[in-house]
Amino acid sequence: MLPLVIGAIGVVFGDIGTSPLYTLRECLRGGGHVLPITPDNILGILSLIFWSVTIVVSFKYAIFIMRADNQGQGGILALMALALNKVQSPRDRRILLMLGIAGAALFYGDGMITPAISVLSAVEGLKIATPLFEPYVVPITIAIVISLFLVQSHGTAKVGAFFGPITVLWFAVLAILGVWHIVQVPEVLLGLNPYYAFKFMLVNKFLAFLVLGAVVLAFTGAEALYTDMGHFGRRPIRIGWFMLVFPALMLNYFGQGALLLTNPEAIENPFYLMAPSWALYPMVALATVATIIASQAVISGAFSISRQAVQLGLCPRLEIRHTSEAEIGQIYIPQINWGLMVCIVALILTFQSSSNLAAAYGIAVTGTLIIDTVQAFVVVQVVWNWSLPRALILCGVLFAVDLVFFSSNLLKVVDGGWFPLLIGAIIFVLLTTWYKGRQILRSQMREDSIPIEKFVSRVTDNKPQRVPGTAVFLTSDLVNVPFTLLHNLKHNKVLHERTVFMSIATEDRPFVPDEERLHLEELGKGFYRLYARYGFKESPNVPRVLSSCVREGLSFDLMDTSFFLGHEKLVPGLHSKMARWRDVLFIWMSRNALSATEFFRIPSNRVVEVGTQVEL
Repeated sequence: MLPLVIGAIGVVFGDIGTSPLYTLRECLRGGGHVLPITPDNILGILSLIFWSVTIVVSFKYAIFIMRADNQGQGGILALMALALNKVQSPRDRRILLMLGIAGAALFYGDGMITPAISVLSAVEGLKIATPLFEPYVVPITIAIVISLFLVQSHGTAKVGAFFGPITVLWFAVLAILGVWHIVQVPEVLLGLNPYYAFKFMLVNKFLAFLVLGAVVLAFTGAEALYTDMGHFGRRPIRIGWFMLVFPALMLNYFGQGALLLTNPEAIENPFYLMAPSWALYPMVALATVATIIASQAVISGAFSISRQAVQLGLCPRLEIRHTSEAEIGQIYIPQINWGLMVCIVALILTFQSSSNLAAAYGIAVTGTLIIDTVQAFVVVQVVWNWSLPRALILCGVLFAVDLVFFSSNLLKVVDGGWFPLLIGAIIFVLLTTWYKGRQILRSQMREDSIPIEKFVSRVTDNKPQRVPGTAVFLTSDLVNVPFTLLHNLKHNKVLHERTVFMSIATEDRPFVPDEERLHLEELGKGFYRLYARYGFKESPNVPRVLSSCVREGLSFDLMDTSFFLGHEKLVPGLHSKMARWRDVLFIWMSRNALSATEFFRIPSNRVVEVGTQVEL
């Protein structure tokens, strides 16, 4: 259990663990508002931070939503798949699907801001040491970010072993600094009383509403508890949160509050000014390493959610490289890596400081919180069989909290919140266009098709030439004959002695046990129907599937097997079911998708591609 807890601390809590670098400062001086440094304001904000983190992170995620695991896996797409498993209504399924896609899209917008704001805020500590470093903060930050992305292709298997101990040290330092200042001003602990939060809201009214947009910074990364559950398990993450991370964070926030009560000028950067002058450079170094670890966790999460999107049919095939032979979750996706790097560098150059970036941070996080609550409401009803009143009371309260924070962050749209919304909107359009386009394409391909059973029954009557060997026709439809076989028969006038119709499907669960992987059906006259099932966190492998068919009484020699793949040339139709611009976008995405040969790991020298033109 101890190694799992330490590993979870290193990976899961990096984002939320670096929030003390900027959160309290932004609550008092961010988002276009300035609050006087008074005891009531300090205690009120500390109380808001404590109870917000308690409700959103400790209760909602650590206790409630982490119970909604999909075979041990978590994350917004896993939660969506769990709900879809039990929902039968086409309308409800579509709503859940759109919510899941929207949540995944917002994740990317949030994921781009996290490395930028975290590394910037850490490097900004150099300005506290000496103003001479100020012109170099942005260049140093960009150099660190680029270096981080350059090493992604090597994987995190070895580096990951160091993440846990370093992050444990980080949280220990946070706690020690906090205790040191709390001991000097113990009355700061009055902020644990929710009375001060309510008093702050009543006295400051709209200004307090603005402050909530900065309070959100204290629990950015909360969803990581749920997303990374599959890597470490529910219990290690809960132990790490309640035994170390949560206490350390709160001690540091209250320590910063104690510092500001005695030295209001420390608002320039209360986190770094907590440390004695001799410890400033070591703190900058430790904070930089901690933010790199936090960024690594977000980047890995982007890789993971991208693979899930591909497997669930929401995204074109991407090149997915496995960087570890032992850990299935350690992958590298070049297109996502370089796209994130370009966007993050552009963010740093555009916003220039962590304070400016804080204005962009939060809206994607709170949007995801709302979507998680809605999906959890469906799960507790259809999966856990809760009564409607019970589900409404719990999820209604959580939804109200999420909505308040989301509304507060909407006010930051003009100041920078537009960025994650723009990124989320672009990705949402891409994913929904791909999903809809694939549905239309499958429908078009079925129109002129022939049922497989009907085709097999006619083979004896027509008596086409049968040639030695095995032909495998990959298709998404095991009811009708794939056009690749019909075209091959039409032009070459032959059928192989053994013909296999093979379909690979991704199910709404993370993993499929080996004993449930295959379903082989003999159709007679040398024809077989082979159905292979994978989970949305697995990578398909056609040769491995064929080798497993020995258990079903069918063996394959790859050197005597030809794989026939369809290659559709798509053209916009006059009466398309999508807007013309979406047709063009779908065609562009199709052309840039990874080939089926590479994605399914089929030997390229055994592949025959058969082309056809399809009008959308």
